[in-house]
Amino acid sequence: MDGLLEKLERELKLRNFSGKTVKSYLYETSKYLEYSKNKGLNEESVKDFLMNRLEKGSSTTAAHSASILVFFFDKILNKKIYVPRPKRNKTIPEILIKEEIKAMIENTVNIKHNLILRILYGCGLRVSEVVNLKKEDVNFSEGLIHIRMGKGRKDRFVKIPDSIVGDLGNYTALNKSDIVFESSRRGKLTIETIQEIVKQSALRVGIKKRVYPHLLRHSFATHLLESGTDLRIIQKLLGHSDIKTTQVYTQISQASIKNIKSPVDSL
Repeated sequence: MDGLLEKLERELKLRNFSGKTVKSYLYETSKYLEYSKNKGLNEESVKDFLMNRLEKGSSTTAAHSASILVFFFDKILNKKIYVPRPKRNKTIPEILIKEEIKAMIENTVNIKHNLILRILYGCGLRVSEVVNLKKEDVNFSEGLIHIRMGKGRKDRFVKIPDSIVGDLGNYTALNKSDIVFESSRRGKLTIETIQEIVKQSALRVGIKKRVYPHLLRHSFATHLLESGTDLRIIQKLLGHSDIKTTQVYTQISQASIKNIKSPVDSL
């Protein structure tokens, strides 16, 4: 079994998959191999495994597992299997309103934590992109941040919000590290640390929603859309390869619904 996982890891790395993707593929495949010990490596054991996943977790997790195992059978075992992808539940994330985000920022007095909140929301960055942000990537003269090797290993540029330029410039000038947001123990902050910063900022101002870094990214995109920014521009800012991924924000935005005049109002 270990030999199969080693082959899978090599195949993924040869395809230049990200470390996070490699870890995910290895984890799901190892779970399947463990599950199928007495069932054999075949289409039926994959279906049984996915049924088990559906019963214990979400349709999104099961669909992700299905894609991984089809890849594993095709590229490592040289077998073609047909596994129906479980239909994903189409849930819409609950975003934060501007007043909630403003309260979080205004009540976060730690300078580093405050800037992290403002960049997550103000630039729509992923938490991993904040963790990996280097000083050399921040071009104050151009007013741009160069996001290197984002999700899908794609580079992109985002604008530094005008309200952040001064504080970010002062902070990076005082910080001697080449990393923008350095840990107190030197080196990068962890994703978990930033998750906790965001969570505590929300709790501090009494927000009852589950607040996490990616929710600020969702809020960034939704608020841009509601202010009239073209969907293609938002796609570029977020680094989405497919416009369909960005179109989810047309479902999240409630501006068009709120502006509808109900026929009952004209009675």
